[in-house]
Amino acid sequence: MSAHDDDVLDFDFVEDATREVQPPSGGRGGGGGGGPRRPHLRRDNQNVTPLLRLVALIAFAILVVVLLVVWVDGCQNDQQRDAYNAFYEDIGAVGANSVRIGKNLAALLTTPGLKQADLEQKLGGLVQQQQLGVKQAQEVDSPGPLTPAHEHAVEALQLRVNGMQGLLDTFKETASSNDATAAGQQLAARAKRLEASDVVWADLFQAQADNTAAAEGVDGANAAPGSVFVANTDLYTAQSMTAIWQRVHGASTGGTPTGLHGSGLAYTKVLPSGQQLSPSTETTIQVSTQLGFEVGVTNTGENQEVQLEVTLTIPRQTTPIVKKATIELIDPGETKSVVFKNFGELEFGENTTVQVGVKPVPGESNTSNNSAEYPVIFSLG
Repeated sequence: MSAHDDDVLDFDFVEDATREVQPPSGGRGGGGGGGPRRPHLRRDNQNVTPLLRLVALIAFAILVVVLLVVWVDGCQNDQQRDAYNAFYEDIGAVGANSVRIGKNLAALLTTPGLKQADLEQKLGGLVQQQQLGVKQAQEVDSPGPLTPAHEHAVEALQLRVNGMQGLLDTFKETASSNDATAAGQQLAARAKRLEASDVVWADLFQAQADNTAAAEGVDGANAAPGSVFVANTDLYTAQSMTAIWQRVHGASTGGTPTGLHGSGLAYTKVLPSGQQLSPSTETTIQVSTQLGFEVGVTNTGENQEVQLEVTLTIPRQTTPIVKKATIELIDPGETKSVVFKNFGELEFGENTTVQVGVKPVPGESNTSNNSAEYPVIFSLG
């Protein structure tokens, strides 16, 4: 090898080393195509990674906002629901007390032997109780959207005050009257406010409150409470009020019941089958959890009768089953029924009886049709 060759080799080595040290230019050419691409890939990754982090942070922030909105909405709905339920509980307590006043009024008007002075005193007390209920209802705190419904609840209670006060005033004004029919019509007209109060409560308070809760999107709120003052509308008809006025006046003058008074058994049926029991023919009764007896009672007299007591007895070897029910009011010639259920353990396959009796009303002379004994056999099949 000549000196020239050494020079060539040295130059080639240096040139090769220089080429290896210098970064590739991204070159064009066929050899080593993979080498030039790596730096480009690293730079792309370096650009993409911060972008992905930014996207993740934005997504996380959106999630946090969404969860925060859901939580706030949930808290607001919980607060609304609690406010609605608290209002319903408070106004419902007032309404329930008004229901009791209505029952007491019905019991007062159907009290046998009730005198004018006692009626005025007790009816005046019921008016005062209901006036207190109006005040309590006004003081109940209601959510803003329920304010109109709340006002209607107060209106319903005020109608009950007005109706009872009207009855009291009419009884006083007609105390010396001899026109029972006119007095009864006046009493019935005043009593219409009591029936109207139930409509106002149901339609303008109860239904409106439920609709408002639905429109406001209040989830989980209780239903608006009901309040029925007049459980028996028959009590406040002109015919019934006339008879009540007559009974009160008769008792106030110290007189004994006049005219024909009477009550009698009309029928006794097995429920739910509808079998009619016979005093002369034995009846097999299929026992089920729905077993019951319907007893019909007819007013056989010429006067309205109140508080008719009906008793049903089933003898057993141990303690007999005795059940009682009361017919609040019944007009002349009218038939009303009571239902007895829940008899517990019965004795199967043995001859027994179902005994039914109606307590005689004041002034009743014929009691032969007030009781009956029906032969039966209870069967589990």
